[in-house]
Formats: sequence, C-alpha cells, structure tokens
Amino acid sequence: MSGKVLNKMMGILGMEDNYDDYDEQEDVLDEQEEQEDDDYDLLNSKKGKILNIHTSSSVKVEIVKPYDFEEATSVCESLKKRKIIVINTTALDNKIAQRFLDFVGGACYISGGELQEVEKGIYIISPSNVEIDNSLKTELSSKGVFSFIK
Repeated sequence: MSGKVLNKMMGILGMEDNYDDYDEQEDVLDEQEEQEDDDYDLLNSKKGKILNIHTSSSVKVEIVKPYDFEEATSVCESLKKRKIIVINTTALDNKIAQRFLDFVGGACYISGGELQEVEKGIYIISPSNVEIDNSLKTELSSKGVFSFIK
C-alpha cells in the first residue's frame, strides 16, 4: 500500500517509473516455449529434402555447323537457354566466320559464358554455369603430341 502512495508522489513530481510491472514467471514460461519450438524445428529440419539426382535438369550440348551469318541468332538463343554449343565454322568464309564468332562471342561475354577454340575452325561456347578445363590440351601441346596447336 505504501508503495502505491510512493508511486503516486513520484508521479506528481515527474519522477515516475514508466515501466510496466510484469511477472517474471511469464518470461520463464516464454523462454521454455521458445526452447521447445527450437527443438521441434531442429528435429524437423534434420529430415531435409530428398532430391533425386536424376530428376534435375540435364545439361544439353548442341552441335552447330552454320552455313551463313543468320544462324548466329539461333546459337545465341541456345546460349540463353544455358546449353553448351559446339560450333564448326569450316563451312563459312573466313570473314563471315570471324563476324559470326564476334557476334556469338559478344553474346557469350554478356551472359558470362566462355568461348574457347577446340581446334582450327571448331569452337565451344559454355554458359556461366559450366566451366571448361583445357589443361589436357595445354599439357599435350607442351609434350609435343599436339605441338602444331598453339
């Protein structure tokens, strides 16, 4: 009772305690409930998702032998669909082949992909999610097996 009178006096003087009185027992119960919820979440999260590896989308490789420059747009569309593309430019004139590769190489650069020469006139374009390792080619060319490729 004297606590209430003291609180009223402090309120009049402007030194009132603005904090609400609350029961500490409620905090203990809330912490216990949160702990139980966390334990339940841990048990459920350990089950996880089971993914079948074979159901994931497979990587497709497209082999293209263009006969004119207009086929560059279809190659770029395939690259947009994240396909690996092997291009054989031997059927094209050298100047047209250079234009073709410049166009496709620009699209490859914009998409974050990679354009590499496999052999003279044969190129491989890979999207950004595929990494091409050509260490075997450099190793074989340094040992003399493919010394003509430089």
